[in-house]
Amino acid sequence: MSQAAYTGADASDLVEMVATVFNPASFANRQQIDRVFTHLRRSHPLVQVEVPGYDSHWIVTKYADVKEITRQDDLFHSGDRPKILHSQAGEALAREYTGGSPNIFQSLVQLDPPEHTAYRGVLQGQFMPGEIAKMKEQVSVTAGQFVDHMATLAPECDFATDVAMNYPLQVVLDIVGVPREHHPKMLELTQWLFSYADPDLKRPGSDLTDPAEIIKTWNIVFNEFRDFFLPLVAARRADPKADVATLIANAEIGGASMEERKMISYFTILATAGHDTTSATTATGMQVLAENPDMLERLKETPDLIPSFVEECIRWASPVQHFIRSATEDYSLRGQTIRKGDLLYISYFSANRDEEEFEDPFSFKIDRAPNRHLGFGFGGHVCLGQHLARLEIRNFWQALIPRLKRVQLAGPVKLTESEFVCGPKSVPIRFEMA
Repeated sequence: MSQAAYTGADASDLVEMVATVFNPASFANRQQIDRVFTHLRRSHPLVQVEVPGYDSHWIVTKYADVKEITRQDDLFHSGDRPKILHSQAGEALAREYTGGSPNIFQSLVQLDPPEHTAYRGVLQGQFMPGEIAKMKEQVSVTAGQFVDHMATLAPECDFATDVAMNYPLQVVLDIVGVPREHHPKMLELTQWLFSYADPDLKRPGSDLTDPAEIIKTWNIVFNEFRDFFLPLVAARRADPKADVATLIANAEIGGASMEERKMISYFTILATAGHDTTSATTATGMQVLAENPDMLERLKETPDLIPSFVEECIRWASPVQHFIRSATEDYSLRGQTIRKGDLLYISYFSANRDEEEFEDPFSFKIDRAPNRHLGFGFGGHVCLGQHLARLEIRNFWQALIPRLKRVQLAGPVKLTESEFVCGPKSVPIRFEMA
């Protein structure tokens, strides 16, 4: 337990509260999870708690603390322990599957400097603003195609499944070089990976009563991605193309080809996180507009507000709920000592609702300024694809809003049951388009 010395009923209540945060189902109820994190920010902004079945974690809920930790990659590592919340049984199984690593996937988010710097450098240039600007026409065409498709579905559709899940999927997989006939499989594997505990999206046959199920599912997903991408790697080495797959397949780290697990993980993060978080943010934006018709009218009247609307959608959605870091040495924060080896649960969702950083954080403001949200992370691990994501979301709304006459919800919005990446899995709408 922490230096705050919580005992008796207080300690029991705190463990129960944090156990809620560790439960994937909790994130499908935004009001509940908001209440939990609001209480933690106010009463226990930095506290070490041990939930049964898990190692103890420092729960980091404040905006300033999240930035302080995540800007120091040398002091707070991403790969020494699981980067995503794992039970003790899950971590042990991961080490068994990988021969020692606590992470089934070893992508950019699980790597530490200098290795992280070297691997990030493979695609760093491709995802800088100047290069992303060159993709604007291609992304605009795809956005227009999906807006046209949405018009054919009027007067009703499920915006999440019919539009939001597929639009950024197509954009990013086209850039990677994955043929479109394989896009549905990439979406299915993404859902198994990020939504392993969701009853509607989980891998068929998975056992959610098993505390190590997340690791079993992730190992299956890794193997499926490996079986798909290794032939693509061989093809791009034999016949290079003008795509990201060619860059990864032929990249060298320290004078040698990428290690296989890290290479497959690189493809995986592009084929999953490269679209899923953008999908969640786009679906959230439609939910907000369906619930606030005056907001749609304001955007139609003042389209220059669309970029600001997009930034608020990212803050509001905060699709990536958490990452885990581990301390490499003792560190003092908020008057408490984080010991070398301690685990830290970094809540981006909570940070993006911190009352000390955001005025009226529980109101969606399309003209919020400043809006220094942490929806893409912070520091050396800031999302590599942030500029592409912004371009995708902006272009979609710039194409849709002039044509969208009216929209309202046609049923309840359902969120994914996931403590890792969470967003709307169903946004049924009734709408009219020009």
